[in-house]
Amino acid sequence: MSDAGNGHKLWGGRFAGGPAPELEAVNRSITVDIRLWPHDVRLSQAWARGLVTAGVYDRAECDAVVAGLERVAARLGAGEQPIAADEDIHTMIDRLLHLEAGTPAGRLHTGRSRNDQVATATRLWTLAAIDRIDGLVRRLQETMLAQAEALQDAVMPAYTHLQRAQPVSAAHWMLSHGWPLVRDRARLADARRRVAVLPLGSGAIAGSAFPIPREQLAADLGFLAISPNSIDAVGDRDFVAEVLFVLTTLGMHLSRLAEDLILYGSSEFGFVRFGDAFSTGSSMMPQKRNPDALELARGAGARVLGDLVALLATIKGLPSGYNKDLQEDKRTLFDAVDGLELLLPAVAGSVATLTFQRERMAAACSSAMMATDLADYLVRKRVTFRESHGAVGRLVREAEEAGVEMTALPFSSFAAAHPAFEEDVLEELQATTSLRHRDIAGGTGPVAVAAQIEAMRTAIASPSGG
Repeated sequence: MSDAGNGHKLWGGRFAGGPAPELEAVNRSITVDIRLWPHDVRLSQAWARGLVTAGVYDRAECDAVVAGLERVAARLGAGEQPIAADEDIHTMIDRLLHLEAGTPAGRLHTGRSRNDQVATATRLWTLAAIDRIDGLVRRLQETMLAQAEALQDAVMPAYTHLQRAQPVSAAHWMLSHGWPLVRDRARLADARRRVAVLPLGSGAIAGSAFPIPREQLAADLGFLAISPNSIDAVGDRDFVAEVLFVLTTLGMHLSRLAEDLILYGSSEFGFVRFGDAFSTGSSMMPQKRNPDALELARGAGARVLGDLVALLATIKGLPSGYNKDLQEDKRTLFDAVDGLELLLPAVAGSVATLTFQRERMAAACSSAMMATDLADYLVRKRVTFRESHGAVGRLVREAEEAGVEMTALPFSSFAAAHPAFEEDVLEELQATTSLRHRDIAGGTGPVAVAAQIEAMRTAIASPSGG
């Protein structure tokens, strides 16, 4: 059977001639949408079975088409390339199916449109992409959890306004980047439910004229529901926008983790050392150890945000129903998913190979960071917090002016600041004491952090992310 292909264009009968080459060049989308082929094959097989119920196919014809689609899938899986006449992946599959199944292939498009076909294939691709991204985020969470477990007894400064604030467990800091990922996975799971709505059967805009059992199609393809309105179904790309929003938020969280680690790995901080396998060098400076994967993570947040904005700008002014502008949805979706699928393993590897410099982190916890603990000490002795705040502020100023740590001040300075201070006050200037005071749920105390680690373990194991 000839593979000419030109007779398999899915439209054109009402035109006297073919489209201009310039239109074909801009209209042809197969270089982008070819990756939808496994999903287009699946939905076409389900549609063929639905056509039996509608009386369009008999069982033998359906079996021939389903088997032909299997052979088409084998050809595509082996690297079959499109020809010039293949406008998109749906046209290519239609052409190949005619070669593999013959006459029955000509009735497969009965009652459906490329409008509901592409919407369905894109949703199927998105469902699979969500599952892949979720798995990659989960592996990053597991890596972060392993680091947190090892860091429970390590102390480091926490920062507000990028100024040293209070000491925390290093595990608490690591988990502070883990919980946003729990929310990201929960958002992915929530978005997945809205992606899993079947448009197939909506036709071009008014619904199929054949009694296709849409509930059966949904069950065959793993959808949770069917679209309630055919006009909305073919023009809806909310699901792409929502997934891009979730991926943008995930990218932002990866960027913030990366920024912390890039700072902490600098010579000025010296809290972490980057592993060789996830560092690069300089072409000029032999001493350099560059955290390129983390810097790329910081940059990727902007890239995914750009994909979201591009999609929103595309759909914001469209009239109802399908419009060709929607062909651009897959470029943004594919770009965002591709970028994160490359990035997430590199970030996980970077985190897994970090070495935390415990002594350097502990040394950065200066006594001034326990100023709040001194105020709390006085409050426990029935001094008002306002009065306590003022007394401790005077001690901080005295230590700064003398150029010493607060632990080097004589007890007479404490007694002069407030008579409620006693000889045991110096214990309050230890970072480990500060942590022990904060064993409230969600706090940085050792018992609270141990409970938080178990809560994180449970969240990671949850299919919905938490």
